[in-house]
Amino acid sequence: MRESLRTRLFRWAFNVWPCFRGTGARVAFIASDWSEIRVRLPLSWRTRNYVGTIFGGSLYAAVDPFCMLMLIHRLGPGYVVWDKAAAIRFRKPGRSTLFATFRIDEAEVAEIRRLLLDQPKVDRTYPVELRDAQGIVHAEVQKVIHISLRAPS
Repeated sequence: MRESLRTRLFRWAFNVWPCFRGTGARVAFIASDWSEIRVRLPLSWRTRNYVGTIFGGSLYAAVDPFCMLMLIHRLGPGYVVWDKAAAIRFRKPGRSTLFATFRIDEAEVAEIRRLLLDQPKVDRTYPVELRDAQGIVHAEVQKVIHISLRAPS
């Protein structure tokens, strides 16, 4: 899986966008077909909380927009895609750089399209974990994404 010039430019722009830059996280990779995104969140002066671990707000903000963005790009302009809800569970304090990998495969995209043939809208839940370099889970996030067909104009 590779990055295209287009996704590389999107990654660069996203990393300098003030809303995301302020989280302290960085997008490390966007697959050319938007099927995978990787994010890293270092423990730094920007992300450190009062007790010296990664701030919970940074943990959530680092993963917030990506399921929605992936589906917008994978489904195309005929669909409305919105974040609907989220939940985060803190498992261990983050004392080092954490990593998150988002994957939405072709089977999931096909299932969404199939469901929308019979229903006006669907909500899908996507889990993502923030892990350290040893693979230990520090936080689990559940993102609920609302998807519907765009009304003809």
